[in-house]
Amino acid sequence: MDGRLVQDSSMAVKKATDIFEKCSKFTRAKELIFAGLYPYFRVIESAQDPEVMINGRRMIMVGSNNYLGLTNHPKVKEAAINAVKKYGSGCAGSRFLNGTLTIHVELEEKLARFIRKEAALVFSTGFQVNLGVISALVGKDDVAIIDKMDHASIIDGCRLSYGEVKKFRHNDMADLERMLQHYDGKGKLIVVDGVFSMEGDVVNLPRLVELAKAYGARIMIDDAHGIGVLGRTGRGTAEHFGLESEVDLIMGTYSKSLASIGGFIAGSEDIIHFIKHSARSLIFSASPPPASVAAVSAAVDIIENEPERIARLWDNTRKMLDGFRSLGFQVGPSETPIIPIMVGDGETAFKMAMMLQEEGIFTNVAVSPAVPDGKALIRTSYMATHTDEQLDRVLSAFEKVGKKLGLIS
Repeated sequence: MDGRLVQDSSMAVKKATDIFEKCSKFTRAKELIFAGLYPYFRVIESAQDPEVMINGRRMIMVGSNNYLGLTNHPKVKEAAINAVKKYGSGCAGSRFLNGTLTIHVELEEKLARFIRKEAALVFSTGFQVNLGVISALVGKDDVAIIDKMDHASIIDGCRLSYGEVKKFRHNDMADLERMLQHYDGKGKLIVVDGVFSMEGDVVNLPRLVELAKAYGARIMIDDAHGIGVLGRTGRGTAEHFGLESEVDLIMGTYSKSLASIGGFIAGSEDIIHFIKHSARSLIFSASPPPASVAAVSAAVDIIENEPERIARLWDNTRKMLDGFRSLGFQVGPSETPIIPIMVGDGETAFKMAMMLQEEGIFTNVAVSPAVPDGKALIRTSYMATHTDEQLDRVLSAFEKVGKKLGLIS
């Protein structure tokens, strides 16, 4: 009897699944590399200027988020160097414990003034801002309501929360209202991108504010691509619409217009105080390094003191929007320096990126799941420091490649 039990027990043991099996089955990227169509992890050998060096070859960069052209600005670099000389290369701990330097506090005060909020809090990355803030604020009895095209960091921040998560159709305020009605009586946080990073369109903030007021919801804007771009003085989406006092929380990153790495959240004193003591991605992460913090501070000063950069950025944006449309390309709903060229088929998008590279143009490819299936695009983005001659060369290259691929006639 005992022997049969042992035998039956051993027969019931199943062969274990190797957790790494999925890795050997992942072949798509290698297929693209073999075909010469792989557009990712390209190594850049120079600063993020309008022209960059790749494999010893100079290319026009229209795939960077360096909207105001500040990453190589002398004042930004000087501030970073001076911070390293004074504070060293790192903080060796979290903000919560030993990693708060005077320049962290000074930057928070400067950002609060710049965004016109009571307080601000700096994080080591923009991704960590959304992870920490959303998961700290949205509890088990609350609901986070987000746009279907929101950034991945917003989606992941919602996943880390204990609340319910609902997505409304992209920039569809009627669908948002339907959800707000359904969750009437619950704590609600609406989280949206100010500028959507793939299509380059802007959230319908005036209507969103009306709905939030009507249904007792709070608003958080991820303005990663709005700060330094939108608004009369570059303060972002809320300033653009004249609704700064109506938005509860404004999140920003340093890796776009602010020329560094990191992120921040700005809002009322009470909310920021709560986040400071609740956001796990802040409390358990190493503090932003001195060079990064000092670079951001210098970038904010330049934005305030050189408004002509924003004006030039918009001159370039209008030139490229008009240029692509006159050539016959579909640029979707873009109304910002992010200008997508709609391609549709993913394979064609990969081919187009590599053909443009051969023409000396660096662009980015977006395929599913970054965009809906069958809506692959070439994502271009522009800087204040691009020259007319460079932009004309970009349009000429797109015309040549677009005709070869049958995207335009």
